Amino acid sequence: MLKKLQKKQISLIAGAGFCALLVGAMVSAPQIGKNLGKLFDGNSQPELITEANIATSVVLPLVNQPPETRATKLTEIAKGSPSIEQYRARYLLADNLLVKDQANEALELLNGLEKDYKALAPYVLLQQARAYDILGEPGKASDKRQAVVRKYSSEPVAAKALYLIGVEEYQNKAIADFPSHPLTWEIIRGRLRENPIQPKLQLILAKYAFEQPGIVPVLDTLVNEPTLEPEDWEIIGNAYWESKEFGKAATAYGKATPTAKNLYRHGRGLQISGERERATLAFQQMLSEFPGERETGKALLRLAELTRNGTQSLPFLEEVIANYPEQAGKALIRKSKILQSQRNDSGAREALKLLITKFANTEEAAQYQWKVAQQKAKAKDYQAAWEWAQSVPVKNPTSILAPRAGFWVGKWATKLGKEAEARQAYEYVVSNFPYSYYAWRSAATLGLDVGNFNTVRGMSPEMVDRVRPLPPAGSDTFKELYLLGQERDAWQQWETEFQNKLQPTVAEQFTEGLMQLARGNYVGGISIVAKLEDREKPEERAQYQELSKQNMYWQARYPFPYFEKINRWSEKRLLNPFLVVSLIRQESRFQEKIKSVANATGLMQVLPSTAKWIAPQINVDYSSTDLTDPEDNIMYGTWYLDSTHKQYDNDSLYAIASYNAGPGNVSRWLKTIPKDDPDEFVEAIPFPETKNYVRQVLGNYWNYLRIYNPQTSQLMDQFFAKQTQFPLLEEDEPEETSN
Repeated sequence: MLKKLQKKQISLIAGAGFCALLVGAMVSAPQIGKNLGKLFDGNSQPELITEANIATSVVLPLVNQPPETRATKLTEIAKGSPSIEQYRARYLLADNLLVKDQANEALELLNGLEKDYKALAPYVLLQQARAYDILGEPGKASDKRQAVVRKYSSEPVAAKALYLIGVEEYQNKAIADFPSHPLTWEIIRGRLRENPIQPKLQLILAKYAFEQPGIVPVLDTLVNEPTLEPEDWEIIGNAYWESKEFGKAATAYGKATPTAKNLYRHGRGLQISGERERATLAFQQMLSEFPGERETGKALLRLAELTRNGTQSLPFLEEVIANYPEQAGKALIRKSKILQSQRNDSGAREALKLLITKFANTEEAAQYQWKVAQQKAKAKDYQAAWEWAQSVPVKNPTSILAPRAGFWVGKWATKLGKEAEARQAYEYVVSNFPYSYYAWRSAATLGLDVGNFNTVRGMSPEMVDRVRPLPPAGSDTFKELYLLGQERDAWQQWETEFQNKLQPTVAEQFTEGLMQLARGNYVGGISIVAKLEDREKPEERAQYQELSKQNMYWQARYPFPYFEKINRWSEKRLLNPFLVVSLIRQESRFQEKIKSVANATGLMQVLPSTAKWIAPQINVDYSSTDLTDPEDNIMYGTWYLDSTHKQYDNDSLYAIASYNAGPGNVSRWLKTIPKDDPDEFVEAIPFPETKNYVRQVLGNYWNYLRIYNPQTSQLMDQFFAKQTQFPLLEEDEPEETSN
């Protein structure tokens, strides 16, 4: 059974924008404030929402509970002395009552609250207006909304009041003053339905609502407007690009002001659309107008792609190698392949040698060295494999291959009798790549109590209480709405404040990810947060690195929705709930209604035929269940996961592989693949999809364990303190270069 910490709550909240757990280590809120408070904004103003009142809040932990469950506790808090906690409790209770049309009771709680609850004062007035609407008193409701317009005319909430008042004059003001507010978009869409040819309104949607459904038809109409300026075409190009309409984006960028980005996207859009000659001209224009720009290096690589003759593409690649180090790795790999095709083996070797010496920190260098290491290991030359893989974790720490190479350096060191070096490699992987599947494999190999393939299923890890983290960007009003679980109002407030969508700061992008997760868009939210890894500017990279040390960052990448259902069915099936949520994250990214091409449905991607087979075995009428309902889906999915474990003596490696590839394939592999070493078995799985699936699910499990389990978090902190060095050779690179 999953236990909850009762006596010792681990705070997951940080101050001035970050959470309080430093990758599992318990740190006090004041310390976090000193260290991180000025990470994004050195001139930040004092905030109503502080580390202290969040970390000690008794209301915020109740936000995740259903209204009926939390009502008694909130009522008790609401009767207490005036405080931020009392204000929060009154607001939440009133909101719950209004959902049930109990307006008089809600008004009692809201009366005078706007005077004390400064962060949400205008929203209190709108809640009062909502209550008066329920009571059939439109005059009083209008007075409250008018008060919001008067007193808070420059704040995003005014847009909501203007929208609700509904008079054309007020709608015009919403469009003029709050073009990025979602309710303003509703006003604009309504007007476009009456008259679709209104360029100014269409441009507002193109600029501020480009990621919203239905934007492409708006753009398709807008491009026929003859009075558009170059800056308008850039807005249109950006909107098409974000909608993955690359051909249309190319046309728009071609009419925008020439910049390195606009010209590159113009050429790239043409290339994707198959217009090779026009794409070539666009990239060549970049070479003459924007030499030295990062996009120009990318343009040279595209020109090499567009040149059908390998010899003719070499000058473009040489220019990249000489002048654009960020793209040099790609150019050298391509150059080596061209030279090999021309049977110039010595030239190809020289290109690869340059790759692993001068450009050793590129992703391409990591991929090449790992490829050679695998070839050596396959030939059982473990000494050479060990040597070739060693530099990847150190010189390419951001590569996806870094933890994998580090782990196998340890495995090969063991085969060579180098036990001390093997242990050193495993400890290095755990401390430097804590997020990786290979960190779990390293920890398990070291004998740490983190579960292994044959023990994960039955583990019962404790779990910290889950509290929403404090977003690092946005106003106090937005943060308070978000913390209180007021998703719609928080989103509308944030959309209005978030004016930097195409070039967000690290803080803004992370906050956007949190907001999408809160709205139930788990695919988008996880993706937005994960893409912070791609930041390349040194200052932004440093901000990401600091953020990635915080538990709240990893909680956003590994959210735990449907907790009660997952925990209940996991307990019933005697399954580790962290393993179940890990499989769900991989199967569906928590999308309730998603269906695969094979008709696998819902969170755990259960096939209808499988559910029909399971139903009589669990005394359930299949016709009365719905696989898009999380309750039913988890019921069927956990039963099937339990059955695959039973089939393979509770070994999660084979059970998870079977969940993906089917028991027939796994049974065949068990007869043909040596199974003495489970790590080698994983590497030998012949289906790439299943091999990656096993690593992804168990990598997810490891992340849920280290993020949400306090014992594992503390264990990890011990490794961070050790600062283990990687067991490198004295040479900078292997002595010989291989093709």
